Amino acid sequence: MKWSWKLGRFAGIDVYVHFTFLILIGWLALSHWIRERSLSATLEVVAFVLAIFACVVLHEFGHAITARKYGIETRDVTLLPIGGVARLERMPSDPKQELWVALAGPAVNVVIAAVLYLGLYATGGVQSSALSATEGSFVYRLMMVNVGLIVFNMLPAFPMDGGRVLRAVLATHTGYARATNIAAGVGQAMAFFFGFLGLFGNPFLLFIALFVWIGATQEASMTQMKAALAGVPVDRAMVTDFRSLSPSDPLGEAVKLILAGSQHDFPVEKEGKVVGVLTRNQLLKALAEGGLNMSVGEVMQRNVPIVDSSEMLEDGLTKLQECECHTLPVTRRGQLVGLVTTDNMAEFMLVQSALKGSLDEVDEKVLLRT
Repeated sequence: MKWSWKLGRFAGIDVYVHFTFLILIGWLALSHWIRERSLSATLEVVAFVLAIFACVVLHEFGHAITARKYGIETRDVTLLPIGGVARLERMPSDPKQELWVALAGPAVNVVIAAVLYLGLYATGGVQSSALSATEGSFVYRLMMVNVGLIVFNMLPAFPMDGGRVLRAVLATHTGYARATNIAAGVGQAMAFFFGFLGLFGNPFLLFIALFVWIGATQEASMTQMKAALAGVPVDRAMVTDFRSLSPSDPLGEAVKLILAGSQHDFPVEKEGKVVGVLTRNQLLKALAEGGLNMSVGEVMQRNVPIVDSSEMLEDGLTKLQECECHTLPVTRRGQLVGLVTTDNMAEFMLVQSALKGSLDEVDEKVLLRT
């Protein structure tokens, strides 16, 4: 994620902090100092926020480590003012696996809250008269925040964990796409409810409503796309009119091809085998740093996944998501025969949708005549 700094690498997963998180810390520290004029109180507020986000990181690692059990790696974890984001390569296709991955995060908060409670109970610090995250000792408030994280994350709305739990449960009884649509609909209804309350109460609820609405809409759209591409071979939608480059070609050759046509990313071949892909972003960055005389081989992206022409478009979309790229080479018996891109997948879906609409219209006219 742009504007993020790496904090470290834990259990083989990079952890980043976004600059907006640092702004949040600075704003809290400054506002508390202006109000209290106490260095110790200000430092305690900062320490408390950092402790909360440490719990958030552990929550995300709960997802990541459980996903790893099912062969799914996590690209990284990023801290944001709204919480943490663990970017899995993909979500499990098995509903039971998705259920366990989704529950793993809140389960970590349950463990943290239980450990803190036992510590308070052992030292006589349990405050049964007040259930508040703003009153009481540092440990008590941190325990209550973890309880709040459990409740919030288990709301049945995407992109919260509860939305994925709901979809996983529904998917065991109905299709994955239908389960996603139902879960997304529940999430959008909750977003509307949060937004309505935000108009008459806490304005922060408006932000949460927007966050939930966008998350639910994106999840439903992605699932619909995968469902539409299921069962369609790659060779029906791949780009067949393309140009390729050699690792020894200068970047100037790639510039000429970009200016002469509409292709942005180029497969790189050596002795008839695909050895990489040169993307437009890599090209522009290299031009700014080294000029036209650098070779394609110095700049290209290596170890790019390759799609066979007989594979399904749904699998091609998954590979595009896993490698975070926009173009993948397509081969047939080891020979480069095309490209699959996010753009031409979207165009294929538009064409298929238009054809379906046309056929539906024809069917309707036939029915009216009969």
